[in-house]
This record gives sequence, structure tokens and C-alpha cells, in this order.
Amino acid sequence: MSLALFLLVACKNNNPNGEKKVFNLNIDQSLTSMDPAFARNQNAIWMINQIFNGLVQIDSDLNTVPCIAKTWQVSPDGLTYTFDLRKDVYFHDSPLFTGGKGRKVNAADFVYSFNRLIDPKVGSSGGWIFSDKVKDSTSFKAINDSTFQVQLVKPFPAFLSLLTAQYCSVVPKEVVEHYGKDFRSHPVGTGPFKFKYWKEDEILVLLKNEKYWEKEGNAQLPYLDALKVTFINDKQSAFMNFIKKELDFFDKVDGSYRDDILTKSGHMTSKYKGEFQLKKGAYLCTEYLGILVDTSKTIVQNSPLRFKKVRQAINYAIDKKKLIKYLRNSIGSPATAGFVPAGMPGFDSTIVKGYHYNPKKAMALLEEAGYPDGKGMPMITLSASTTSRDLIEFIQGELHEIGIRVKVDVNPSASLRDLMSKNEVTFFRGSWIADYPDAENYLSVFYSKNRVPFGPNYTGYFNDAFDKLFEQSYYEIDDEKRYDLYHKMDNMVLEHASIVPVYYDQSVVMLQNNISGYPMNPLNLMILKKVKKQ
Repeated sequence: MSLALFLLVACKNNNPNGEKKVFNLNIDQSLTSMDPAFARNQNAIWMINQIFNGLVQIDSDLNTVPCIAKTWQVSPDGLTYTFDLRKDVYFHDSPLFTGGKGRKVNAADFVYSFNRLIDPKVGSSGGWIFSDKVKDSTSFKAINDSTFQVQLVKPFPAFLSLLTAQYCSVVPKEVVEHYGKDFRSHPVGTGPFKFKYWKEDEILVLLKNEKYWEKEGNAQLPYLDALKVTFINDKQSAFMNFIKKELDFFDKVDGSYRDDILTKSGHMTSKYKGEFQLKKGAYLCTEYLGILVDTSKTIVQNSPLRFKKVRQAINYAIDKKKLIKYLRNSIGSPATAGFVPAGMPGFDSTIVKGYHYNPKKAMALLEEAGYPDGKGMPMITLSASTTSRDLIEFIQGELHEIGIRVKVDVNPSASLRDLMSKNEVTFFRGSWIADYPDAENYLSVFYSKNRVPFGPNYTGYFNDAFDKLFEQSYYEIDDEKRYDLYHKMDNMVLEHASIVPVYYDQSVVMLQNNISGYPMNPLNLMILKKVKKQ
């Protein structure tokens, strides 16, 4: 059966008018899994979000809003979360349910789903969600069919935000246990789309869930009849398919075709004006340079980067505005505040004051550190991934201008991550993308207890005063007061200069002109349930 005929047959009952609303998109890397327990990368998260739901979800402004949980209560001590579940949510039909019909979701399903994340036999990449927050499997309780409870071992004000992660989606025990590891390719959820067909690295088809429980006003969601995903890994070829209108959606304005689409000031070029929609939005991603400052490490003891004034000089030496304009066609904003990015709730660049381009100040700091014009300073090595060569060469040139000689060491991304996680590089390019919309997710990178190999404190920044504030934030339920603690911590990290925030990223998507209802959000989460295709 041809693909067109396959989709026609699959969609025939969804739209009585015969016009099939199929949303076409391309994913340029392999889809690793559609099992929520392995929602560890963007492609998996995007597809899982179409098939599954959780207790809560985010809106476009990153507020936590109801999903399968209608309401919830938090105990005064911040340790017990009780969720009142909807009684009209059903799993997709499956032969593994009685009569092949999807059954109603109940609290025991959430007990099972959350226990999978902490079960070492499952080996979920989302184990960190609950690892230091719950005691064991007894921390998840079904009080009755529609009341689910979670008991924490210590307060965690960002817990509801954390539960919006796709890892926390509900799955049916009987289906998961039947398929085992193959649930990754036989997903059954409660979401707006249901799984139909997947030929790995070629095509994925999801169909409209006709029994979906969410509505927009009186309108039944979703509006689309199907999703068709292709897996062309050559971005240029995929972009040409978008231009030919074979794709409805395209994301990432990259490399060779960036100048074709965008001017240096970030506007659409006259060549494509009116041809398609281009949408930009904040994206919770900080691109930065990390500097290892743990002086117990031999590689730090002989490095000029052990001196704070040298690290501060590097922060002042980079013209971030110029970098964004000429290398990124104005996608993103200069990271002149802290490590926590623009778009994050509580972000305030008037309180968290970072480094602006000031080469004179950089040179003065170098001189104070004992390296006038960089004289006497050993060459430093900047480790980066193969995908960031142009950015790193720009930074190398900026540092050369103030007398700092830099050798660039390019590694595959996986190799660089491995070196970072062992504290085996002193100066590296990093990228931190939010898992959930709370600044705790960023500041935990500098918490002493997250030292490698136990966590992501790749710079070896250890500060008792920082740790005290970080731990205090767990007990602060007032958002504004907690944001105040976050600002203080971010400023501490900036002053110590174990990182060089370079830019806060933006998400950029392109849509055909007949597509409406695609929401942008700072997590760059794909939400298709309200999308319409004319």
C-alpha cells in the first residue's frame, strides 16, 4: 500500500467531508523511543507529548495548569501532594484491553507509571525526577480510583513544574508489561493522537484520538486527522521539501540556508516574504563557556584560569551582540544577565547583572592578574563539539584581541560530554536546556552535592554560602521570595566567573500559511492538539 493510500484509509472515518487534515513534519535525527520513561531528547519528547498526558501540563506562559488532575492540594509542610483525577479520561483502544476498548485511567495507573521511573530494572533516563525527592515505591499512593497522592522526603516548590515533564505521563500497566522494552514502538496513551505505524528512520504515522477528552470551548480536540513524520537527516533536503510545501512545519534555521531565510537583523529575506510563516519565541536554553575552578584538580593547579580576574577578563572580552548578529542572524539574545535564561519565570536582568562587552576592562583585569596584554600567560585550550566550530572560532578571535592565546580542541558531542562529566577539561563550550520551567533546574548545576560524577557541576564550583541559599529555596513556597534567592545565587556564580554566559537561545519555527493555532512556548514543546490546517 502506498503511503498516500495508507493515510487515506487510516483517516477515512475521521473527517466525513473527505478532506484529510494531515500535518506533515520532518525529524532530522532518529526517534529513540515513544515510551515516556525514556523521554530524554527533543524528538522523543515531541512525539510522546502527542500520545500521552500527565497530571498537569504547561500553558504558553509556562504556568502549570490542570491536565488529568482537575485540582490538587499541597500540605502546609510542602511534603504531601494530593491530586483529584478526572473521571472521563480513557487510554487509546488496544487489543490488550477487555473488548479491545481503552479503559478509564485511575490513580493506580499513576502509581505504576511513577514507580517505573525509579525502578532500576526499567533503567529510565528520568530516574532523576524522583531520585532525591521520594523515599521509595510507597511514596506513591492510590487513595481511591480518582485520588492520587505523592509523599516527598523534603519540600520541593518546583515539584508541580517538574510533573509537567513528559517522563511523568501515565501509561497502562497491562500494555507495558505485555510489550516490555518494545513498548517504545507500541505506545498506548491518553493523548490527542494515537499510534498507528512506525518504520524506524523512515516514517511515523499518528492518528486523531476520536475519544480525546479535552475540548476548546465546545469544539472537540484535536482538529487534525493525522500526523505524518518523515526522518530526512539532511537539513538542506528537508528544507527544500518544506519550500515545495511537502512539509507543514520546519524548525531550526541552521547553517547553509540561514542566510537564505533571514537577514542579519533577523527578518525574513525578501525572497521568502509571504511564502510561509516564521515565528520566534524565547527558548529556555543558555549557551555558555564553562571553566573548571576546582583547585584540587591537577589540571586546574597549573592553569591561568584558576585566577578569577582572568575568568572575569574572558567574560568582558566577548562581543555577544556581534556574535548573535553575524553568526546567528539575530536569533537569540546576548547573555548579559546570569546563567538562568530570558523567558524563565523570575528572570530579571535589572537584578542579575552580568558582563557586557568591555575590552578595556578585560585588559585591565588581565594586567591585575599578572598578564599585561596576555604576556607570560600560557596558551589555554577551549574544548568544543564539532557542531559549534564557527562560534568557537569567533570567541578564539575575541580573546586573541586582548592577548589570550586559545587553542581549540574539537570533539564529537558525546566525547565532550564524557570529558566534562569527569572534570577532564578546564575550558569548554556547554549548553543547558531546561527540563522544567523553574530556575532551580539551572542553579542546581552549581550545587556542591551535584559534583561529578553524581551530578552536572561540571565547573567544580563549591560555595557554602551558595549551598545554604540553594537549600533554603526548597523551603520557600512564596514565588517572589524564592526568585529573590535565585537572583542572589545567580549573582554569586557570575561574580566567581566559573562560567561565561554567551547567549540565550530562541526557538524559531516555520509553518505553511494554511496552518494556524501552533503555540510557541519557552520549553520549545510541540503541542499540536489545537493546530488547524485550512
